Amino acid sequence: MATVEKMPMLQEGYEKLTADLKRLKTERPLIVDAIEEARAHGDLSENAEYHAAKERQGQVEATIADIEDKLSRAQIIDPRDLSGDKIVFGATVTLLDEDDKPVTYQIVGQTEADAKTGRISYNSPLGRALIGRSVDDEVEVSVPAGDRYYLVSKIEFI
Repeated sequence: MATVEKMPMLQEGYEKLTADLKRLKTERPLIVDAIEEARAHGDLSENAEYHAAKERQGQVEATIADIEDKLSRAQIIDPRDLSGDKIVFGATVTLLDEDDKPVTYQIVGQTEADAKTGRISYNSPLGRALIGRSVDDEVEVSVPAGDRYYLVSKIEFI
């Protein structure tokens, strides 16, 4: 039997998934009502409303199953409880790019990643390259645009 892999995430990510799950579960009865209403219109083979409602039901059920799986495997990590001189999940890292311009990222779970807000997944190319590194380490990352080089200048647990 395969082992169930824990999914690290911050408390904020766990709460967002929980809220999404609650919202989808409240949508379930509305979809059933839409299916019943569309079914009352007659011939199902040519009933676009019926097919759209059934497709939405399938999407919602799949998403609910996916979120429930993630929540069941969730390992909530509070970065403030961490310390050390190596980059780990939850750390906020300041890097200097090739032009010595500082960029800051927090290493987060896959469901919480948003590069625009400075949150990168521990599973992303940059996230994988940073895990285990220390201040003053040079990091090389291969991305679609080519190789990028960074210098780790600061590690924080905030």
